[in-house]
Amino acid sequence: MSRTTASRKALMRNMATNLVLYEKIKTTEAKAKALRPIIEKYVTVSKKGDLAARRRLIEFLYTENAVNKMMDVIGPKYKGRPGGYTRITKIGSRQGDGVQMVQIEFV
Repeated sequence: MSRTTASRKALMRNMATNLVLYEKIKTTEAKAKALRPIIEKYVTVSKKGDLAARRRLIEFLYTENAVNKMMDVIGPKYKGRPGGYTRITKIGSRQGDGVQMVQIEFV
């Protein structure tokens, strides 16, 4: 993604926080494919629902609202699901540079 390591990590944290808060975001296909395994890992962490899980989420997500939503809404929602919490849907090309845009959302 042509970014330094710190910038790339910040981008992924920001996108993950926004995905949790808004439950779907529009982004490029490459960014969505990079975000998917990260968000799936943290949904699995939030399914445990204990203090250690909350602290791991606090380390990664930027806002307390996102952490609370992961622990209270998203984690219990996918309690019985073994994986595959997100869906990537293609929505067409971006006008300026023709890059493939997608929508990543929770299933």
